[in-house]
Amino acid sequence: MEHAEEHEACLEQTQRYYVERPIYNQELLQGQLHRRERTPQTLRQKIAHSCRCSSKKAKSHLYSFLPILKWLPRYPVKEYLLGDIISGISTGVMQLPQGLAYALLAAVPPVFGLYSSFYPVFLYTFFGTSKHISIGTFAVISMMVGGVAVRQVPDEMISVGYNSTNVTESLDYYDARYTKRVQVAVTLAFLSGIIQLCLGLLRFGFVAIYLTEPLVRGFTTAAAVHVFTSQLKYLLGVKTNRYSGPLSVVYSIAAVLSKITTTNIAALIVGLTCIVLLLIGKEINLRFKKKLPVPIPMEIIVVIIGTGVSAGMNLNESYAVDIVGNIPQGLRAPAVPEIQLIPEIFVDALAIAIVGFSMAVSMAKIFALKHGYTTDGNQELIALGICNFVGSFFQCFSITCSMSRSLVQESTGGKTQVAGALSSIMVLLVLVAVGYLFEPLPQTVLAAIVMVNLKGMFKQFGDVAHLWRTSKIELAIWVVAFVASLFLGLDYGLLTAVAFAMITVIYRTQRPQYRILGQIPDTDIYCDVEEYEEVKEYPGLKIFQANTSLYFANSESYASTLKKKTGMDPCAILAARKKAQKRHAREIKAANELRKKAVLKLVNSSTNDLEASVKHEIANDELPVNGKFASADASSVQDMSPDEHEHFVDPKPNIHSLILDFTPVNFVDSVGAKMLKSIIKEYKEVGVSVCIASCSGPVMNELTRLKFFDNTVTRELLFHSIHDAVLACQVRRVCCTD
Repeated sequence: MEHAEEHEACLEQTQRYYVERPIYNQELLQGQLHRRERTPQTLRQKIAHSCRCSSKKAKSHLYSFLPILKWLPRYPVKEYLLGDIISGISTGVMQLPQGLAYALLAAVPPVFGLYSSFYPVFLYTFFGTSKHISIGTFAVISMMVGGVAVRQVPDEMISVGYNSTNVTESLDYYDARYTKRVQVAVTLAFLSGIIQLCLGLLRFGFVAIYLTEPLVRGFTTAAAVHVFTSQLKYLLGVKTNRYSGPLSVVYSIAAVLSKITTTNIAALIVGLTCIVLLLIGKEINLRFKKKLPVPIPMEIIVVIIGTGVSAGMNLNESYAVDIVGNIPQGLRAPAVPEIQLIPEIFVDALAIAIVGFSMAVSMAKIFALKHGYTTDGNQELIALGICNFVGSFFQCFSITCSMSRSLVQESTGGKTQVAGALSSIMVLLVLVAVGYLFEPLPQTVLAAIVMVNLKGMFKQFGDVAHLWRTSKIELAIWVVAFVASLFLGLDYGLLTAVAFAMITVIYRTQRPQYRILGQIPDTDIYCDVEEYEEVKEYPGLKIFQANTSLYFANSESYASTLKKKTGMDPCAILAARKKAQKRHAREIKAANELRKKAVLKLVNSSTNDLEASVKHEIANDELPVNGKFASADASSVQDMSPDEHEHFVDPKPNIHSLILDFTPVNFVDSVGAKMLKSIIKEYKEVGVSVCIASCSGPVMNELTRLKFFDNTVTRELLFHSIHDAVLACQVRRVCCTD
């Protein structure tokens, strides 16, 4: 107890430090430091070094490209295998119904959802760096794919198709419309895979940072609304066209409402029953998460029950309930996608590639942080690119990480990518052996699965209240991403949201926070004078800080705000000085003319009466000069020295030194450097010395490169800290006064 009290007392004591050193400006500091010798490499040397190969370098690149070679030999079978098996089975059971359901979103037959749940998932085991994410079909990406497929092959297009039938030459069990949509979806996966692969090889993994969290959440919320409205016709069992592009949500809802009287009651009852069962199952899994060894696989249970009921009651023929239909057994032979479609879908492929990567890398980072390992963003791009590119030859549509399946894979004990491989093997068994059993499955059951899985995305509407309290700008990004994606479509909506996010960055740099700093007494700490009562300013000295870099977009704002905050405009002072000098010159000229006139009158006068009248006339004609009469003061004005004359007419500034705090400045461009130089020159003309404090090394190198320093602006104006600059200004002021 005594030790605890002593420890608390020690913590309560304020720690102090005392340092005695010279006042450092950059000229003095650089003179005392010795730079390390660095030999700059030519471009040829850099290329030669990067192309040089050694066994160690080759091995490192191989392990980076194929991470499985690094972790599989060290795989602890006894510790990890059981957890990976349970996790793989649980994820695979979830993967089956979602693959079938999300194929409807992609506007392709359900079997292609199973293909997309096998090939990419298996490939990711070899190339992926995340141990916990589940690759495969995902609602948002499937919806984007479906939008492109419907735009290229609308419902009205039946007989007019594309010339080549490489991908679907034996799809005699599907109509022409689905055949062409499969071509579009497969080519989209092919192109998005190439884009991701190229970005990964070029080390462009940083592109995901431009999709901020509010943007992604607003975009996915809008996508959830798109997905929900697209599934209404399957839930109600009505026949409507599928729409894509701007206002597709409005058209879809209007189409469903126009056919609401033709609702298939049997399909609606089956769908609502499945929704209730799925919601109950998810609630049980959530409430008893710690007690259940594995989550209850309600989705596969609902699929099995729905298939059994449909087959037993013959819902398709008796009640006209739409079913999945023919699911061919086995795998299809590889085929080349339709290359001629690439120019028409390039922008869509780029959007799908970036959104898919953003989803995957964000989930990968979450799990990596939680479990204490690292992921490589560039390798994730390569892995996704290979999954999409290779998968497109086997009739897969674009894939990414699924949030719901990833959470199941991690929560059920998955330790490595082995769990994902096992889940893909389960899908393979269904394709090869028992796929035909799911042919009677009602489409309304798949619609119910899709709708219930949107629950998490709809919860993102709660972001509005949270962002309203925390950040209005991020709220604006969320709202713009949601509204634009909802009404313009997911492709144009995403581009609009990214453009708006960029504009907010520019807005923030153009509208930074400006502060006048003061000293906390008896310390070298400087804070905002408007925020703390204890902070005091030095008389005649201003410290100005802007929490932004200095470049073309905000240089004018920086200069104008500096003048407002310091309360002194050098241009105004110079203008007032010139005006005062001109006025004084006119007053002196007028006084001289009056003197001459008085002398002439005195010379011409011969009597005292005449002299009196002349004096009386002069007194009446005098003009005031600086508050006094010219006759009484003209001689004293003429007798003034030049310094006294300037002091007499010059408006004096109320400060003698100005310090610009460059602590928040990350870079300066040529426009910012010119503006900074003009500030120093303008204030110098009115007798105010300008110093720059806490300028970082990279910024100083940029200023040097921009030829900022010369005979008038030297490195002696730059100080290591604000306190150094303050002390130097005080010393300079004392010396000037003496």
